[in-house]
Amino acid sequence: MPPSLVMPRPRLDGRRIGILVESDFVEEEISYYQHRFAEEGAEVVLLTRLWGNPSLTFTGHEQRAPLTVSGDLEELDYTELSRYSALLVPSGMVSDRLRFSEDVNTPAPAIDLMRRAFRLPRLLKAFSCHALSLLSAAPELIAGRPVTCHNNLVGDVRNMGAVYTNQDVVADNDLVTGRTVAECHLLARAVIELLDESAEQAARSVPEQEAA
Repeated sequence: MPPSLVMPRPRLDGRRIGILVESDFVEEEISYYQHRFAEEGAEVVLLTRLWGNPSLTFTGHEQRAPLTVSGDLEELDYTELSRYSALLVPSGMVSDRLRFSEDVNTPAPAIDLMRRAFRLPRLLKAFSCHALSLLSAAPELIAGRPVTCHNNLVGDVRNMGAVYTNQDVVADNDLVTGRTVAECHLLARAVIELLDESAEQAARSVPEQEAA
């Protein structure tokens, strides 16, 4: 009789991960995140600026594949954000499109979302490839922090005050960055491991508090 297989526990069971989306996203990257995080038990929510619509359908960069999104990033106030464990900004043109504002003197809703997100240290923020360009209007969010990014963005992140680090993935507490879309699997792995580690730390602290 073959030995019974013991499936590993889902490390993100009960967790919710938000992924920002716009047109010209990288199809394989979004698909990978959806499947990989779900494989670990997480609920994956696609988010965008809906402009008052119940949903919007975007097209990918390579295959022009359609992707319908119904999650509205403008509805993510602090209460809603507290229900998420991580926010991820992917590669492609997503960040460039989401930083658009009709009024150049008013930040785009995605920028306001990032400002709220960075005020929540328990919320993991992940950026892939060109995604850090979303923070160009809020450079204080990453000033002085180690990051990696696509080579084309190195000058930009340095001008934003960040410390460029020549690595495929850089994790700095609640901030995780990946060099290019080719490393999206490493970025996802870092997100999973950090969230799993935080859950273990929280579980260990419960007996200590009860003992006290």
